[in-house]
Amino acid sequence: MATRAAPKSHRRGKSRTKASNDEAPEEGGTRRALWSGSVSFGLLQIPVSLHTAEQSKDIAFHLLDRRDMSPIHNQRVNATTGEAVEWKDVVRGFEHAPGEYVAVEDEDLAAANVEATQTIDLQDFVDVRKIRPTFFERPYYVAPGKRAEKAYALFREALEHKGVAAVGTVVIRTRQHLCALYPQKDVLILELLRFSHDLRGTEGLPLPKKTAKERSSPRELAMAEELIESMRADWDPEKYHDNYHDDVLELIAKKVKTGKVEAPPKRAAPRSNVVDLMSLLRKSVEARKGNAHPKKASKHAPAKRHKGAAKAA
Repeated sequence: MATRAAPKSHRRGKSRTKASNDEAPEEGGTRRALWSGSVSFGLLQIPVSLHTAEQSKDIAFHLLDRRDMSPIHNQRVNATTGEAVEWKDVVRGFEHAPGEYVAVEDEDLAAANVEATQTIDLQDFVDVRKIRPTFFERPYYVAPGKRAEKAYALFREALEHKGVAAVGTVVIRTRQHLCALYPQKDVLILELLRFSHDLRGTEGLPLPKKTAKERSSPRELAMAEELIESMRADWDPEKYHDNYHDDVLELIAKKVKTGKVEAPPKRAAPRSNVVDLMSLLRKSVEARKGNAHPKKASKHAPAKRHKGAAKAA
C-alpha cells in the first residue's frame, strides 16, 4: 500500500506547507534583515535593510524508497576520498584551470567592490507604469535604518508625488541585480528586475501576423471588448485563492486515511472551438448579462494571506 509507514528512525511530522525561511525572526519578533546597506540618493545616503515580501506555500514532499517508504537522503561527498562532507567544511570554489580551483569566501566577494555590495545605487527615475511586467522578478520590503526615518519618509513621499520609480542596481549575495524602488502606502518596495539580456526574444514563436486574413473584424473586436467590459473589476488580491493547493492537501488526507485515491476521469484531448468567433463571443456576453452560467462558488473560503508587494503594470 502506498501509505506504508516509514521505519521509526525515519518518521516525519504531518504534511505541511513549506514557508520561506530567508529571514527568521529575532528576539521580540523583529524580522532579521536579508541585506543591510544604504540608498544612494544624490549626496544623501539613507541606511536601509531589505526584508522578504513573499512567502512560499509550496507543499513539501520527500523522496522515498518505494520498497519500504524510507526517506532518501542526499549527501555531499568528497570526490577523492568518497567520504561525506559536512556543511562547515564546504567552501565556494572557482575553477581557474582544468582541475585547479581557488577558494572564494564571502569576505572575498565583498572585498571585490565594497561600495557595490553595500549600496543601492540609483541611476534613473522612470514612470513606474512604463516598466513591463516581464521585467519584474521578486519583491522586497525596504525598512529604514536607525535614525534614518525622516530621510526614508522624504524619499518615499518624493517618489509618490512624482509618480516615479527609482531604478538602479544592488548586489545580493553573489549577484548584481537591476532593481526598482517605489512606494506602496507606508513602505518602500524594492523589486528585483531582470536585465534585458535575461529575457528571450519572440523569434520562432507561431504568432499571428497582422495580415488581412488574421485581422479581427470590427464586429468581432467590439464583441470581445464588450465581454472584457462585463468582466472588469477593481484589483483585489484577497479575492483570489490557491484552490489547487487545498485540493492536493485534501487528497493527501484522504490517501492517509484510505490508502488510495479514485482514478481521475478521462478527458478528451482539447480541440480548438474558436472557428465561429462571433457566435462564441455573443454567447459569452449573454451568459454574463443574464448570469446564465454563474461562476462555480469556491469550496474554499479565501484565506488570510501575507500581503506581498503589488507589482506595477
